[in-house]
Amino acid sequence: MSVKPPNILWICTDQQRYDTINALNNAQVHTPNIDKLVETGVAFERAFCQSPICTPSRGSFLTGMYPSSIHGCFNGNEYWDEAAPLVTALLADAGYDCALAGKLHLAGTCGRVEPRPQHDGYRLFHWSHDPEDEWETSHAYADWIAQQGHKLGELRKTPQAFPPELHQTTWCSDRAIDFIEADHDGKPWLMSVNIFDPHEPFDPPQSYLDRFDAEAMSGPLFRDSDLDAQAKLADIDFQTPPRRPEAFDAKRIQAAYYAMIELIDDNVGRMLDALERSGQRENTIVIFMSDHGEMLGDHGLLQKGCRFYEGLVRVPLILSWPGQFLEGVRRDALVELLDIAPTLLELAGLPVPAQMQGRSLTSLLSQAAAADAHRDFVRCEYYNAINARHNAPFKGTYATMLRDDRYKLIVYHGHGLGELFDLEADPGEFDNLWDDPALQSTKMRLMQQSFDALAFATDLGTRAVTVF
Repeated sequence: MSVKPPNILWICTDQQRYDTINALNNAQVHTPNIDKLVETGVAFERAFCQSPICTPSRGSFLTGMYPSSIHGCFNGNEYWDEAAPLVTALLADAGYDCALAGKLHLAGTCGRVEPRPQHDGYRLFHWSHDPEDEWETSHAYADWIAQQGHKLGELRKTPQAFPPELHQTTWCSDRAIDFIEADHDGKPWLMSVNIFDPHEPFDPPQSYLDRFDAEAMSGPLFRDSDLDAQAKLADIDFQTPPRRPEAFDAKRIQAAYYAMIELIDDNVGRMLDALERSGQRENTIVIFMSDHGEMLGDHGLLQKGCRFYEGLVRVPLILSWPGQFLEGVRRDALVELLDIAPTLLELAGLPVPAQMQGRSLTSLLSQAAAADAHRDFVRCEYYNAINARHNAPFKGTYATMLRDDRYKLIVYHGHGLGELFDLEADPGEFDNLWDDPALQSTKMRLMQQSFDALAFATDLGTRAVTVF
């Protein structure tokens, strides 16, 4: 490993599924710049978020702890209660120069300006939750649009005509490029590029949408039986009702979603070019990831909520550091996004706090002979995540997921409902085996593992005896 602490360019999109990258088996979307990261780094093909909702997921990967452990479970908490140190703050305390552009979303949502944490580590804080113009006060992106002689609200009235050079994705990348090329007084730096896309409302610039033929899209995973399956979960919170894909023009939405990802990819290329121009690529870790996925019509659902299908909880995770990490390696190990925080601390030569529940990925990143294994299972939590207090239609559901190499167990707590999928025989997650007599011992084993893991996550003093 390098003696000098590496710079960190941390690109996090919002609501991007794992299966949206050309180099990782999706020929319908063109992502040459993200593909370059795959070619020059390590792609974790089975990486999972710790909640399918923004705020708890982000609180988790920024602290290296589960949402329940930091009591950061709602989407849009009133405030971030500093329940655990953010990895960006730990790096800043150790001498890193840190900046952010775009979302943070540890608190605040739906038009309410996010109260900033007392200590997030960011010297520069270009905050813009989303590209809308509905906030109590202006945000950095809206201010920038005004400086260019435009009104964001007017531009948003016709999003397809929105110039790509004025898009929030481009603005976030511009701020990152400015920071990359700035003088950091010899300090290592970290830049968080927290892009809002490809989050709904699925409204890319027309020039990107024109790259796709909606009728030629593959469409979502759907069977008629999905409507009956979702009807049984009618009391479980979700943002959209289940419908047949043609009822919401799923192929058109898929095309728009992929178009947004291609705009992201173009801007990833611009940031990589800035690293090369400034001579910093060789000492910069580049991370590309997303906070959670998007149903995109699978099983009749759009957006997100209390479900744990692969499209919603499995996300891209690619790390590239030329000369230090393996190149062109695709890992099949089960990993969690909370593994990122201890990884960055270890790579920066810093101690990992004892309470962190993440496990460093460094051996998988740098050792060709390392076994392609990391966790026996991954976990995901949903505790009233779409906060019922602020979102009247939602009831306040509680649910947990545990997934191992073959099986996925979901428990909808307090409802007497659950799901058990055999991902080897049924990768599309159509056949719920919860009541299958032949799999009751498997269900009990997984349920006991899930219960044990939750107990150990609550009592961090016992973490040393667990297998996460």
